[in-house]
Amino acid sequence: MMSSTPTPFISCRGTHGVQVFEGTHFQPVEEFKNESSKTCRLAMWSPDGKYLAWANGTVVSVAETEKWSVIATFPKPKTSGLQFSPKGNFLVTWEPYQVTKDIPVNTPNLHIWNLQTKQSVKSYVQKNHSKWEPSWSKDEKLLSRNLNLELQVYEVDKMDSISQRSDASLKISDYSTSPGYSPYFFLCYIQGSKGQPSFAKLFKYPNLNPSGLVASKSFFQGDRVEMKWSKPGNCVLLMTSTDVDTSGASYYGKQTLHFLDVKGTSAMVQLPRDGPIYSVEWNPNGTEFCVVYGFMPAKATLYDLKCEAKFDFGTGPRNSSFYNPLGNILLLGGFGNLQGKIEIWDTQTLKLISPMDAPDTTHLQWSPDGQHFMTSTTAPRLRVSNGFKIWHYSGGLLFEHNIQSPNELWEATWQPMPDGYLKDFKVSTKKVAGIKPSQPQGANTFFCIMIISKIIIYSYSYYFILVSKELYRPPGARGTSAILKFLEEREAPSNPKAVKPVEKGPSQVKPNKRNERKIKKAAAEKSSVPVESSPPIDTTGITSDVQFELTGDETTDKKLKDLKKKLDQIARLKAEQSAGKKLEVNQVEKIQKESELTKQLMELSLKKK
Repeated sequence: MMSSTPTPFISCRGTHGVQVFEGTHFQPVEEFKNESSKTCRLAMWSPDGKYLAWANGTVVSVAETEKWSVIATFPKPKTSGLQFSPKGNFLVTWEPYQVTKDIPVNTPNLHIWNLQTKQSVKSYVQKNHSKWEPSWSKDEKLLSRNLNLELQVYEVDKMDSISQRSDASLKISDYSTSPGYSPYFFLCYIQGSKGQPSFAKLFKYPNLNPSGLVASKSFFQGDRVEMKWSKPGNCVLLMTSTDVDTSGASYYGKQTLHFLDVKGTSAMVQLPRDGPIYSVEWNPNGTEFCVVYGFMPAKATLYDLKCEAKFDFGTGPRNSSFYNPLGNILLLGGFGNLQGKIEIWDTQTLKLISPMDAPDTTHLQWSPDGQHFMTSTTAPRLRVSNGFKIWHYSGGLLFEHNIQSPNELWEATWQPMPDGYLKDFKVSTKKVAGIKPSQPQGANTFFCIMIISKIIIYSYSYYFILVSKELYRPPGARGTSAILKFLEEREAPSNPKAVKPVEKGPSQVKPNKRNERKIKKAAAEKSSVPVESSPPIDTTGITSDVQFELTGDETTDKKLKDLKKKLDQIARLKAEQSAGKKLEVNQVEKIQKESELTKQLMELSLKKK
């Protein structure tokens, strides 16, 4: 594989060790000497894709991806965590902290290695098993960590001493560094004591004190937080979570979503549907974000930087959202305890490109080219049917790699690529031809538990489920036109900013002695006479398929635009008619003039200036 035409690779880690596939024809890379150890705990790419590191229980190895030669090994057999710096110049290794006869108290278990000199430049004790990673600035000039509720910032070229500390009055439980370049910002979470609110405070480096405060947000419900920065690093979303929902509405606690930016703006994101927040993702362009939330079927909504809803994707069986690296495609999916339904949306036109199924998916990741994505089934979440599949965004399956039992797949990831690798492309709804999956879409694995005389017996059983295409109806509703309640609750995609006409009914007429009797009579007649009502139809975005080019003549171009406007109105009327709405006589007559208007438009468009 020549470095002049970089193609992303795929790394696989499992009981077979570590294996690398090239990303064009998906064949194993012969230059990479596969790591055959069955105890390979970790494998990680550097952010620029220049290096691949893995830990096999004996040493930590680092290979460069141009010639696949091992450039460094570190004798850290108990390594349980790896982290590359943003530019790939440093590698962080972490081992669980322990004290034994051979390991005295306060022996450093976190080491930062310079990959050029192969030497450790910083070591310290990190006892936390979660959030053990230090935080880097994108240009690798700053390194920070949280020690005993204090934020400590180091300059990378002067790691022997602390450059800045947070104010002593701030008891910082968690923090996050902006992903952009200078100026640097730190979002700090200060958990409130009993009866007191918690705070999220945004500071501008180097002033990690009240004088450097940029924005602040207070809230009461926040046992833990999750912070997500936009790619440019000018905005951040803060999702707060509580372990217990005091209202009793949810078993999983309660979540709220807050917005802050470096200009000092702070706001709460209003979610119109009750229930948990499953996923929050920024568009890589940094101008919008998607939230998946609410009790099932979950709602997905697109928000702008004013925290106003731009588009509603409706409801469905989903709990995840993934933007491709270019931000022009959004993938909504339902995994875990859901069936693996996937929707691919064009973020420019806000139209559905393709729905598809990827059952038993435990991990999903977009390719750096933005046109392909990978779904994988990994252990220990699922210990059978392990492997990964490569899909085109139009829904075509291009490749699959299955792991034969008893081997297991633990992880499969794309090689990251620099931002300069990204090439814009036009999104198409045409489906790319693919291959048929080797396993039936309905294959599932069940874990059966039988309890007999207080003895628990575990056994695996494998079944093929034949999924009926017909809608299930309970026995009492069979043979009727009854619609299940859960289908009635499904919401179609819509534009929240679209102006909806307000119909004035009898209930809006101010009642008085003169018309009160008429209102009662009209209401009685309405309740006794069944009226066939049609569901509301959203025709936003529906236009005519007729294409034309302007001639350059002002008068002619004005006529062309008027004709196109009339054809768009006819297209919307036809959509309403297809959905079952009864049209007025003048609307039907307007549809009948479609061919005549089309002919006039085409004749005018052929005229030259």
